Amino acid sequence: MTDKLDLDHLRQWIGKTTEASDVVTKYLVMGLRATLFQEIGEPKAGDAAPWTTHWCLAQPVFPMSQLGPDGHPTRGGFLPPVPLPRRMWAGGELEFFDALRIGDEAKRSSKIADVTIKSGSTGTLCFVSVNHEVTTSRGLAVRERQDIVYREMTSTQSVAPAKAPPHAPAAQHRESHVSDPVLLFRYSALTFNGHRIHYDRDYVTKVEGYPGLIFHGPLQASFIVELAAKLRGGKPPKKLSYRGVQPLFEGSEFSINANDKDGGMELWTANAEGQPTMKGTASW
Repeated sequence: MTDKLDLDHLRQWIGKTTEASDVVTKYLVMGLRATLFQEIGEPKAGDAAPWTTHWCLAQPVFPMSQLGPDGHPTRGGFLPPVPLPRRMWAGGELEFFDALRIGDEAKRSSKIADVTIKSGSTGTLCFVSVNHEVTTSRGLAVRERQDIVYREMTSTQSVAPAKAPPHAPAAQHRESHVSDPVLLFRYSALTFNGHRIHYDRDYVTKVEGYPGLIFHGPLQASFIVELAAKLRGGKPPKKLSYRGVQPLFEGSEFSINANDKDGGMELWTANAEGQPTMKGTASW
């Protein structure tokens, strides 16, 4: 049972801000390259980091005593105290202006942009949108809107979509890998993400009712960004809008896909059955 949602109370967090900073290190870049199936190499000061390195920087650090049963910090603080037990990354928008480089001190400025409540097939949903700007000594590097969704705890029969999404179209460009538990663990470590749905199989299956460990939303988005940049000669999208469609689980092949369209790209990740799990639209 959760407390009643008080939207007026939660919307008092709109406009709340916070800042944090961190340094892009050689070993962070090596670890992220390895996790994204890129050549690790011997990076040195000034070398460009992967485009979504900012998700690994200056993550909040809380003592163990302040963590909830899901591994996330207890509710409140910068994010509003939404009294719904499931929290997931729903999607967002990214704008790239400059690469982060080894040796950069990156500063992230964050602001709560909106709090809304909707009804879905699995019950009440609360969406919190957060705007971020990441800057270095050279200026703005990344502008981002992050959408977080909070959901009710439901039975094991209702965690999957009521109707399976249709298969994705044939892809002009495609890469595939295996959603290995070690891959998920590495990304959790790189982002200091204690959310147990990504590494604790007993918790995710017995408490939250999913069939297996869940692939991180930002890791899927990172693969999408890197494929888009690779297909454009290393140039990232000026803007990428993306959203999660359904969970991607451990233990099977997944693919990163792209089709050229109207000077931009449609991009998506898909599970082994060919159903999209995240969709994105990129423009240059």
